[in-house]
Amino acid sequence: MTTAPRPAGIPPMPERNPKALRDAIAEYAPALLPDFDAHWKWAIADTYDLAPVPAFMAQWWTEFALARDPALARTVHDLESRAADATTGGEARRLLTRAAHLRREAGKAEPGR
Repeated sequence: MTTAPRPAGIPPMPERNPKALRDAIAEYAPALLPDFDAHWKWAIADTYDLAPVPAFMAQWWTEFALARDPALARTVHDLESRAADATTGGEARRLLTRAAHLRREAGKAEPGR
């Protein structure tokens, strides 16, 4: 779990529930809101099935954790972009492994952090 204090200027992670996460996305990362709502409608609301909620939350928790920290988001997207342009499989794998690690760490952010 990430317990390090968040840098100044980065909004806190919300309570860990869909409504609080949606509210935080709407306030701090509104560009993500259409995709969040569409995914919720497709995966949860239209199916009347709550079983996918934990996976949905894990994905969007990480997406918000990245979006609220523009420097981290730029780093991850740069690594992914460089991997797409890599000339060898090993180079692409190294870059994607680093990006995945940063995404995993971002997804460990606790509410209020």
